[in-house]
Amino acid sequence: MHINSSFTESNSENRSTNFGEDRQVSPVPVFLNYIEDPGLHESSNIIHKSPFIEANTEEVSLFHLKEKCVIPVFTKDNEITLSHQEFIETALSAIGKMFPNENLDTPEIRVSHQIKGRTPDALHIAAKDLEEHQRTSYFERMAFIIRVPGITETINGNKLSLTIGGVRSYNLENLYNKKTYEKFKFFIGFQNMVCCNLCVNTDGFQSEIRAMSYLDLEDKMLQVIQGYNANQHLNTMKNLLEYSLSERDFAQIIGKARLYNYLPKKEKALLPELLLNDGHINTVAKDYYQDESFCRNANGDISIWEFYNLLTGSNKTSYVDTFLERGVNAFNFSEGVSNALSDSSTNYSWFLS
Repeated sequence: MHINSSFTESNSENRSTNFGEDRQVSPVPVFLNYIEDPGLHESSNIIHKSPFIEANTEEVSLFHLKEKCVIPVFTKDNEITLSHQEFIETALSAIGKMFPNENLDTPEIRVSHQIKGRTPDALHIAAKDLEEHQRTSYFERMAFIIRVPGITETINGNKLSLTIGGVRSYNLENLYNKKTYEKFKFFIGFQNMVCCNLCVNTDGFQSEIRAMSYLDLEDKMLQVIQGYNANQHLNTMKNLLEYSLSERDFAQIIGKARLYNYLPKKEKALLPELLLNDGHINTVAKDYYQDESFCRNANGDISIWEFYNLLTGSNKTSYVDTFLERGVNAFNFSEGVSNALSDSSTNYSWFLS
């Protein structure tokens, strides 16, 4: 098994080393019940001040998922689903195989849509009188990230850390039927440590992985990681610094983005996809003036890199099940706008006209 992506690692002495030339990875057995300390260490405090997604989510630990949550089954054959904790532990195993010499941050896990239940002996007990051991619950939707803090790059003074993660939504499964392939979303990209925004592009994202077992799931995760070209992703993000929006350009984009969702279908089909809604666009407009790290300069100009980070910042208010798709779309949109600044023939120029 090889990885052909090249990453940049900066250690505590500020030395930079390129590595990743077709590295041979030794097979590592997967023992999910015993992944207690897979080279993990606690994240720095700055991470917990700003979660990678907000919306209606709450933070939980891997221990909470393993010890406090029941696992849904497919009702027609009572076959167990691949649980949230198995998804995360399988990702840890895959990352360990691809980056065997790297320490990993403790997974940051966000959940939403809690499904509550009770044990059979509590069938006739009033809800207010339930004991803790009589309550059951699981979370319908879950997103997680795992940072590889030893693999970093800096863009415009912003430290980016290699980050891998995924999303699981039980609402995408037909749990009332027999067990079949289960669906997962998985990505590899970078996290901007200034704002904790995720930077994900198309090559590092798989919107639907179908798997029957955690071994099948791990194999497909490895394929995503191997297919990701980190250098290309980083270079594209660096290129965003070469283009800037004037205040007029920015206002034009905001106005056209507000119009976009109301266009007739035939006209909309001719334009690039924009997945951010009015709420996101309002946040971008507000942060153009107020964001501490990515607001306009004294002349009202803003670089496309800063514009991109305003988009990813607004994406934190997306629900778990649309979060990654919108993050990828924010990257594509920013790159498209930068191209439109020098080429009026591109269909992204509609947003600037």
